[in-house]
Amino acid sequence: MLGRISASYIRSQPSVAAFRINIRALSDVPDVEVENYRNEWKTYGDIENYTPGKFTIQTFNKISTKGLKLFEEDKYEIRATGEGNVGNAHAVLLRSHKLQESEIMHTVRAIARCGAGTNNIPVARCTELGIPVFNTPGANANAVKELVIAGMFLGSRRVIDGINHMKELGRQGLAKERVEKDKSKFGGREIMGKTLAVIGLGHIGASTARDAAALGMDVIGYDPALSISSALKLPNKIALKDSIGAAVANADYISINIPYIKGENGTHGIIGKDVIRVMKPNAVLLNFARGELVDSEAMKEFLDNGDGRYVSDFPDDLLWDHQNAIILPHLGASTAEAEDAAAAMAAETIKCYLENGTIKNSVNFPATSLPNRPEGAIRMTVINKNQPGMLARITEIFAESGLNIFQQVNQSKGGVAYNVLDIDTSGHKDVISFKKVQEKITMLDGVMSSRILYGTPGTGYAKNLEGQYFV
Repeated sequence: MLGRISASYIRSQPSVAAFRINIRALSDVPDVEVENYRNEWKTYGDIENYTPGKFTIQTFNKISTKGLKLFEEDKYEIRATGEGNVGNAHAVLLRSHKLQESEIMHTVRAIARCGAGTNNIPVARCTELGIPVFNTPGANANAVKELVIAGMFLGSRRVIDGINHMKELGRQGLAKERVEKDKSKFGGREIMGKTLAVIGLGHIGASTARDAAALGMDVIGYDPALSISSALKLPNKIALKDSIGAAVANADYISINIPYIKGENGTHGIIGKDVIRVMKPNAVLLNFARGELVDSEAMKEFLDNGDGRYVSDFPDDLLWDHQNAIILPHLGASTAEAEDAAAAMAAETIKCYLENGTIKNSVNFPATSLPNRPEGAIRMTVINKNQPGMLARITEIFAESGLNIFQQVNQSKGGVAYNVLDIDTSGHKDVISFKKVQEKITMLDGVMSSRILYGTPGTGYAKNLEGQYFV
């Protein structure tokens, strides 16, 4: 049963012992007292089957078992959407499912997509809710790169037209008779010695550039945000340009490898009339990034008036049956190897965040890592709005409570800030009560949520939901 369930209902359930869980958390620190299940939650829909002590991972789509196996059974429980109740989810793992805000429970700490794009996740809203969204950059890079290379061959040799022609001849019983005579209808060109322009030199773009150079092509690149790691993967003789127009002007093949970003200064229709008009009349445009990056009407005009080609694995209402377009199913990452790699990377990312507070490969939160927790310390994380004075107010509460901070890190990205703090427990004889400390910090104006990472999965989480304290 999903939906809102009151605190009084939770109290009545025999499977949940109490609001307060006092657990011997770690061998080197005193007992830690925290609160759980206070106030009304949006989705404690599976209270009867919920047992504290495990993280619950909710999955959408079919996730590779090689990734799911990384979640240890003694600490994690995997629940697939549609297979019974998935209340109390602590993290969400998905592929292409279009996630709605209504599907994100109050208990969710993190969301990870097994893939690079996050267009199917309401990232901006997740940021407002204090939920980091992770992706898996590079996990499917080889699979997509191989399809881009295949697309160059398909756009050069009219292979698909030839296959369809031979099938028709076979139906007529003329295949053997015409196999030599009709080959002149499907002439093409070789890619060796031709020029490839790569727009976007991230994991996929850099890999495509490197392999194209190995095939004897001249490579031109454009990427205003080229990272050092990607630059090191580029072929030595690549010619970098300062604009898309300059990169495509003399290219025989053009590969688009940039993310799709909506809104002002985004990338919607970035391959439009201004770019297409400077392309060679027989250029082959390869779009295995996002369909919305290309202005379909401008591309249709280009294909109508020249001998160019358009190869993509995204549907297009205008170009799907054009004689000079090859539209494939969305096959970019559809290999067993890519799905395994993406699921494994997503699982490791979720585990590092839930267990240690480490953030890596997040699209909306800053990369953050603190060294291993010192002996005798308890780790706490705080997510807050990125505004002046917040860190001072947080640390002041620890000082007022007589708790010393061993080590800490504070990072910010856009409007959100993330803090990881290791708290010294020496000098406290028995129980350290974090109830009041966590509540004071969580209810500070500007704080979204806090977590106490003390060794017991699934507990120690608190949120500030429009001025109400939820634990």
